[in-house]
Amino acid sequence: MTTPQSTTSSERRDSAPPAKAGRPAMRRRLARSLFGAACLAVLAAALVVGGGFLWFVGTVPDREAQLRSNADGIVVLTGGTSRIEDAIQLLASGRGKRLLISGVNKSTTPREIARLVPQHEGLVACCVDLDYSALNTVGNAAETRRWAKDRNFRSLIVVTSNYHMPRSMAELGHQLRGIELMSFPVVTDRHRPDAWWSDMATARLLFFEYVKYVVAQARMHLEPAPEAPGVARAAIDSRS
Repeated sequence: MTTPQSTTSSERRDSAPPAKAGRPAMRRRLARSLFGAACLAVLAAALVVGGGFLWFVGTVPDREAQLRSNADGIVVLTGGTSRIEDAIQLLASGRGKRLLISGVNKSTTPREIARLVPQHEGLVACCVDLDYSALNTVGNAAETRRWAKDRNFRSLIVVTSNYHMPRSMAELGHQLRGIELMSFPVVTDRHRPDAWWSDMATARLLFFEYVKYVVAQARMHLEPAPEAPGVARAAIDSRS
């Protein structure tokens, strides 16, 4: 007579729960879940980046601005001769008292600048300042702040290419708290944002400028903003 204790080892193995057999299925389900989550994360990131890029393109000016008023000074960020010519024309028309050309190559002389607009050679000699220190947009903003503070300027016209304007205004606004900034974008046929999708070079330029803009905004949120020039001057006067 067979008792429960006499059950063979093969029968015990057959009646045991298939724990080991179910592990591969669990791993497959887990892998599918992780893959689905990763796909959703990639899709969400693509939507955020794509939406942000479209928003950025919408902020890039597609035509030159009509200035509503004059300013104390004019600053042009180097990167193209048309920027400098437009800035000098603004100075000649009385839009500002002085012009700062920021980010000038160390080998460039005032005479070479004057050759761009020979009809305004005297104006360049008397009323144009050259900044040789700035190497990028952050440096442009820092040197512009120093220049405006030394001259007690309270308003500036900013001249740069249209695609560079959003980042330039962000950097300058971060450095020049309390100073009114008016943008004067330089628009060329090569860099028109209204049909960027039809030109790969323009699309690439705008996308990389968007990435720089995002990085600049993140950096500015982490670093403290400089004190407004007017506030610093008032603090010095109160101590004297």
